[in-house]
Amino acid sequence: MTPLLEVSHVCYAYHTLAGETQALSDLTFSVDEGEFFVVVGPSGCGKSTLLSLLSGLIPAEKGTIRFRRSPLAGHQTKIGYMLQKDHLFEWRTVYRNVILGLEIQKKETPENLAHVEQMLADYGLAAFKDARPSELSGGMRQRAALIRTLALDPSLLLLDEPFSALDYQTRLKVCDDVYEIIKKEKKTAVLITHDLSEAVSMADRILVLSKRPARIRRILPVHFADRSLTPMQRRQAPEFKDYFNEIWKELNTDEQ
Repeated sequence: MTPLLEVSHVCYAYHTLAGETQALSDLTFSVDEGEFFVVVGPSGCGKSTLLSLLSGLIPAEKGTIRFRRSPLAGHQTKIGYMLQKDHLFEWRTVYRNVILGLEIQKKETPENLAHVEQMLADYGLAAFKDARPSELSGGMRQRAALIRTLALDPSLLLLDEPFSALDYQTRLKVCDDVYEIIKKEKKTAVLITHDLSEAVSMADRILVLSKRPARIRRILPVHFADRSLTPMQRRQAPEFKDYFNEIWKELNTDEQ
């Protein structure tokens, strides 16, 4: 596969009057076109900092990040960022929420608006396009937030624990929904999560980070015999437990 994203020897530290806090140390990895790449690691190890670097919100202090083999700077419009909360505006309808990015970037072309309408229909929100966000379930709100992100046709999706605010049952369903949408739209995704079951159920590869300052402990390819399984179905597959235990052991083994 062709790498969409290449991270090479990246380091980052936070600087305050009290001193320097090293967050990320010498990270090198790539994300292939069409891949679902998942990052796990201990709480506070710098996972969200890594997403901020990949999105171009903050620059790396050392190392390089390349997008389609050229420097990341200038490619931010091809990167979509989905946060933990959906941030839908109550004073706008669902439709007006999902086209917000198109409005801001002045890309309300007939083609883009038609694509939004099609996604609303495909993903079960067409009947709610004139509703307010408060009228939607938690899962429907996340679907709306994802459609808003996809409306700008990003090549890369960055997902920062987008299911963490949902109850467990809804979380399982939305996990399936989001995975299906991303695969159907043929997008590349990087997901940050603290949930190992979620990681194994969705990933093509899993990057395991150490405690802060985060270093790469392992990059684990995930293969299921049946490649058509949904995330929920993966949880029932025999391979699931082995991958879960492997990552658990990696995260809970003292570093040498």
